[in-house]
Amino acid sequence: MTVTAEIFARLKATQRGGNDFGGPAFTPEMEAVLQLTDGTTANKADILFMDERTVSASSNDDIDLAGVLSDAFGATITAAELVAVFIINAPRSGSANTSDLTIGAGTNPFVGFLGGTAPTIGPLKPGAQFLIAAGDAAGIGTVTAATADILRIANGAGASATYQIAILARSA
Repeated sequence: MTVTAEIFARLKATQRGGNDFGGPAFTPEMEAVLQLTDGTTANKADILFMDERTVSASSNDDIDLAGVLSDAFGATITAAELVAVFIINAPRSGSANTSDLTIGAGTNPFVGFLGGTAPTIGPLKPGAQFLIAAGDAAGIGTVTAATADILRIANGAGASATYQIAILARSA
């Protein structure tokens, strides 16, 4: 099985304002594209995991990145480096969650892009999106089996939350 991916992020906006000469428009655009081919070196990935998952209220979804997850074809995933993580705090159906999600912390946490010993990102409000990607040789962080391999998604109080997650990684 081979992996190719294109990660595309874009912000395009228009801001209008009145002035003595009419009302010019400011239309900035910022975008980045990361294209990955199959492999384990810079600008490559050989592991893809995408899923829609549900975490109960006031609970955690601890995602083991080294030897527990299975890809879409049933192969066990053992990541050595993460290249990209994309999380949407909403189910694919588009219905709204009512609770916040927090990324990070937990036991044997993957820290990589999080840094420190138990840092978190969040809260990701209902409908919020989080994307981080780096194609360089180090990716966004190293996964170490049994000591730094858990990506925790913690749900706030209130109700269960269904979220979408995509992970691109390298096996070496």
